Amino acid sequence: MADKTEPMPAARPARRRAAADRPPAIGGILPCQQIEALAKSGAIRPGQPLAAGQIQPASLDLRLGAVAYRVRASFLPPPDVPIEERLKDLSLHAIDLTAGAVLETGCVYVVPLIEALALPADIAAAANPKSSTGRLDVFTRVIADGVTAFDQIPAGFAGRLYAEICPQTFPVVVRLGSTLTQIRFRHGDPREDDAALARLHGADPLVSGGIADIAGGIALSVDLSMGLAGRGGLVGYRAKRNTGVVDVDRPGACEIDDYWEAIELKPERRRLILDPDQFYILASKEAVSIPPTHAAEMLPFNPLVGEFRVHYAGFMDPGFGHAGTGGSGARVVLEVRSHKVPFILEDGQIIGRLVYERMREVPETLYGAGIGSHYQAQGLKLSKHFRSASRKAV
Repeated sequence: MADKTEPMPAARPARRRAAADRPPAIGGILPCQQIEALAKSGAIRPGQPLAAGQIQPASLDLRLGAVAYRVRASFLPPPDVPIEERLKDLSLHAIDLTAGAVLETGCVYVVPLIEALALPADIAAAANPKSSTGRLDVFTRVIADGVTAFDQIPAGFAGRLYAEICPQTFPVVVRLGSTLTQIRFRHGDPREDDAALARLHGADPLVSGGIADIAGGIALSVDLSMGLAGRGGLVGYRAKRNTGVVDVDRPGACEIDDYWEAIELKPERRRLILDPDQFYILASKEAVSIPPTHAAEMLPFNPLVGEFRVHYAGFMDPGFGHAGTGGSGARVVLEVRSHKVPFILEDGQIIGRLVYERMREVPETLYGAGIGSHYQAQGLKLSKHFRSASRKAV
């Protein structure tokens, strides 16, 4: 917490001169050791002790509380109305999560999170779905009292956090302590501009191929040909409708063929027509690498160049795909949904941009096999919940 002690009046001019002589503070993403320090200082206030593995290299997993409220519609709270009061008006019924419960597709739920915050005045935060959550097509975002934007927590915020959850394709089983979202803490503005990104790529290549399309981040394109090199033409998966449930806490419990239809293309036809309101798992043509000094985020696709959305889960930790942590470049798995009209994706079409942000310091733990990371050196890969009976996942 920031020191709120008022300085002696005579000391103020000296403090102003000293501050003027210092260079401006460089912003950065807080690494795992600084997140742990936030918890010890009371800036992170969990209702239960933090669990093993909950602190990731550059983020904190947020846990669901004991009750889910089925609400009539998604909402943002007015600045002067607590979310708890809003729930009294909008809630249809409450669901006990202590023993696990099913959240149905097309329904909106709000769940108070176990973690609350009392952030220092110079630390802000942003939330995002976990990778496995996005690959299940579970639309989730964080809301907070007095905050009029989803997934954004301003510097100095103090209060409770809530997860808004809407399964889109598969009904899911969740329970007290399940983790669907993650939060990243920022000091200042850590985003690298294009010039800094070009220097970083020159020193430690960030994408395969040596040449990076850098303009407001690094461009990523869709790969509709990766199945052609001895992989049977497999380029992606389309989610099936009316499936069974997926338990978010049970890796490897579901058969791929029960939930997904494989998409295979012929060599001469490297395009895919996205059907409206269907959910697809595809992969980037580029293999990316996140050096230990940086974290990255996939930005939502610009709707001005296509009626579809790519990538609901955007955080990538330091060490993801990096040679120093057991990777050799990792494809970015793309969670794709077309809206309103069919849309044709062509092989190599740009579908989003990856922005890189400086870490305040190198994390003591990096993404990789050493901490049981599921998606290091990945290719085309579904979420950890699926195993295959009839084909080996790529």
